[in-house]
Amino acid sequence: MSLRPTIETRKARPTLEGAGVKLHRAFGFQDPTELDPFLLFDDFRNDHPEDYEKGFPWHPHRGIETITYVLEGSVAHGDSLGNLGTLGAGDVQWMTAGSGILHQEMPNGNASGQMHGFQLWGNLPSDQKMTPPRYQDVTAADLPQVTDDDGTSVKIITGTFWGKTGPVDGIAADPQYLDICIPPGQQKTFSVDTYRRAFAYIFEGSGAFADASPPSGVLLEKEVAGEELNIRDLSGDRTLVRFGTGDEVTVQAGPEGIRFLLISGAPIDEPVAWHGPIVMNTQEELHQAMRDLNNGTFIKPGH
Repeated sequence: MSLRPTIETRKARPTLEGAGVKLHRAFGFQDPTELDPFLLFDDFRNDHPEDYEKGFPWHPHRGIETITYVLEGSVAHGDSLGNLGTLGAGDVQWMTAGSGILHQEMPNGNASGQMHGFQLWGNLPSDQKMTPPRYQDVTAADLPQVTDDDGTSVKIITGTFWGKTGPVDGIAADPQYLDICIPPGQQKTFSVDTYRRAFAYIFEGSGAFADASPPSGVLLEKEVAGEELNIRDLSGDRTLVRFGTGDEVTVQAGPEGIRFLLISGAPIDEPVAWHGPIVMNTQEELHQAMRDLNNGTFIKPGH
């Protein structure tokens, strides 16, 4: 087994999106190869309705998948195919935009006015860019959760972990998407397939991820299989952690514990042509998508 080194930690940046929703973006619209097959990750968390209530009105998508995970409040959605629904606290929607869809997402707060959720964009390979759109809506009750003896709990959205498999399937990047909570002071190691790109996103508490080289401000060192394990400084709320290659990730929980998403997927390694909510392989495909939007043929017949 080999440790995945921590190659970067960075804070999510405040961003305005949709009709004026305040959110924090961990990555997106920069280098699409950085976390291939993932393109963008947003944390939409607000305590005040005026910061989110205008929502994300009608907009198109083509060539990607969007993964929405709601923690507090709800998100009402509708699309050009006539689908309507609402995601509640703990629910997940995995939307394959494929050949094209127009949809809207309108967040609503809980009884205290709080709204919190995440949206991840996954790229589609060229041979699936124009696949028919589809949804996988999963309720919180259908997401398996496993708990270790030390109190560590893992909710499995997709992929297999500790003998349980998440309900979302048939995804191009064959991803693993985990919601992990570790009690204060515990140190845990999680397996991640060597051939996947991987990142963590901390959103509660704090913790430190192991690195393969001695960093400044080392918190902890111990011998593991004859090698020194170095733990980075504590990283807290709204922090993205990018990992290098390897098949294990080790984290030391801080004094309040830590909760984070651990997400990995198989790289697509294809050219990316990207404009707003449309991601194709070539500029000509992007131009065709724009023509389709303008002439009313963006939604394919029968989709």
